[in-house]
Amino acid sequence: MSTAYYTHTDCRLHDMGEGHPECPRRLDAINDQLLSSGLDMALMRMDAPLATLDQLERAHSAGYVTRLRDFLEQLQASGESRHLDPDTVACPATWQAALRAAGAAVAATEAVVRGEVANAFCAVRPPGHHATRDETMGFCFFNNVAIAARHALDVLGLRRVAIVDFDVHHGNGTEDIIAGDDRVLMASFFQHPLYPNSGAVPKGTNMVNVPIPPYTRGMEIREIIEAMWMPRLEEFRPQMIFISAGFDAHREDDLGQLGLVEADYEWITRRLKDLADRHCKGRIVSCLEGGYALSALGRSVVAHLRVLADT
Repeated sequence: MSTAYYTHTDCRLHDMGEGHPECPRRLDAINDQLLSSGLDMALMRMDAPLATLDQLERAHSAGYVTRLRDFLEQLQASGESRHLDPDTVACPATWQAALRAAGAAVAATEAVVRGEVANAFCAVRPPGHHATRDETMGFCFFNNVAIAARHALDVLGLRRVAIVDFDVHHGNGTEDIIAGDDRVLMASFFQHPLYPNSGAVPKGTNMVNVPIPPYTRGMEIREIIEAMWMPRLEEFRPQMIFISAGFDAHREDDLGQLGLVEADYEWITRRLKDLADRHCKGRIVSCLEGGYALSALGRSVVAHLRVLADT
């Protein structure tokens, strides 16, 4: 079976302004590297559908979804852009893009669980792992991975899923949504201290939070993963793995100060794929989070996808 690659042109139309690091060119950089590497031919390209309100409300409160929908639809009608916080800007295209990003994660989950594809990567934006149950923050509007994980549990009947987050920033939104839900084990590492300055004290026993000091290199992170992630993940025996795939821990990325390179992302992906092959029938859905050094982002996604696609 093949690896599905979910994306949509609507995700490129979300634009937070000139000079913002979370920019449409991120998707172009990934696509360019896929084409130049030849990996594009090994992937099954899929258009991301629009998420439904019911799907969003499995991870977010109904009140939050309604308020955000009304606000973003007003911008859609007015043609204006507005700040929701100092880092997060909504434009007229944001509502459609956010629905596509969440919809990609849900559609990928359904395709993988039904056995239509081996695994999937969602090249979507806006990202999601800072979006809490009730709050937009950190470039994020809806928590794509949490929405997909809850869909797998509440709709598709899985009993245990893992969320793995290797973004340089702590996935505080995902933690807020799934902390205390024993059906989900979340494992992450993140630079600390760094935005959003959370995660050092986990909110639940189903969290494996590993704060890492600045300038930590890939080999040290590999050792941490073996010692702290893998025993808990092996014991948990997830039926599916969701990845918050942020590539801003790369040494070329200025939004953090960690020292990963493409070979480290390949190694992490291989460890997770081996785990999935043993416990999950290979089921993995990976969703793009951070990664703002464009060349490094594209190269790292290619490394990640080469493992998923067995090429």
